[in-house]
Amino acid sequence: QVQLVESGGGLVQAGDSLRLSCAASGRTFSNDVMGWFRQAPGKDREFVAMISWTSGRTYYADSMKGRFAISRDNAKNTVYLQMNSLKPEDTAVYFCAIEGPGSTWEDPRFDVWGQGTLVTVSS
Repeated sequence: QVQLVESGGGLVQAGDSLRLSCAASGRTFSNDVMGWFRQAPGKDREFVAMISWTSGRTYYADSMKGRFAISRDNAKNTVYLQMNSLKPEDTAVYFCAIEGPGSTWEDPRFDVWGQGTLVTVSS
């Protein structure tokens, strides 16, 4: 069974950088797409970025382009989210997820989720 474990969250100040990690285990990962999402207090979960495990192809939500970067280390079965120039509005629980059956790049469907890691950005 696939397990995803996020880490790297914490309390930072506005303008700081932070790198989140998502360690995946449970099977061999090949033709998979991994994604990062976030959920701010009182708000719905929103998509941040996704990456193809095999090709490294990436896709970002428009609002995340420029400050956030998703990457992966196949040897470590780990996906990262580098976040720069953090703002108080980036405060959220950040989740990683892996796509499920029937998912495509154009219509990704994520069905296994980590427990999340909290990022708090103070002003």
